[in-house]
Amino acid sequence: MEKRAQTSTPINEFLERRWSPRAFANRSVEPEKLRKLFEAARWSPSSANGQPWYFIVSLKENPEEFARAVDCLRPGNVAWARNAPVLLFTVARLKWPDKPDPNRHAIYDLGQSVAHLTFEAAAEGLFVHQMGGFFPDKVTETYGIPDGYEAMSAVAIGYSGDSDSLPEDLRKKELAPRNRKPLESFVFAGHWETPAPFLRS
Repeated sequence: MEKRAQTSTPINEFLERRWSPRAFANRSVEPEKLRKLFEAARWSPSSANGQPWYFIVSLKENPEEFARAVDCLRPGNVAWARNAPVLLFTVARLKWPDKPDPNRHAIYDLGQSVAHLTFEAAAEGLFVHQMGGFFPDKVTETYGIPDGYEAMSAVAIGYSGDSDSLPEDLRKKELAPRNRKPLESFVFAGHWETPAPFLRS
């Protein structure tokens, strides 16, 4: 299943194809593709090259480990994410590696690294669904995350599956049209809420 973005101007086809399904195919992700995803994340930009991103990965082919990851998700996400072949938790290092000062860019940089991972996934025919619906404290306890680091999101990765495999409420969401705010509502110049001139065609 594909849900290509109806863009207002042409963009890279992998960004156009990227979306966040809940239905995943019963198919493992090849190790070489997983390495590509994390290599893409590795080469993301970061403030002062601090690279404050970390990932804890669980594969469905290891049922015991995968069950630990599923147990950290909120019930609404368990309903579909347990069918993905890959689950991971993203973690940010909140201080600089060589000094005790907070790194106020850490979460931003972690987000950039996941964006790179997501782009590479689209190039590899994979799909990524990011989640805020998980228990950060449980992730910290389960995986022994040390002080100064914080679990920020959960992520499901896999091949697109059949929407008929989802409960009816989720199936409706899966099939619903995609939408985004217009550019004029968030790209400004000169003053807040003044649309940038280049947006006019």
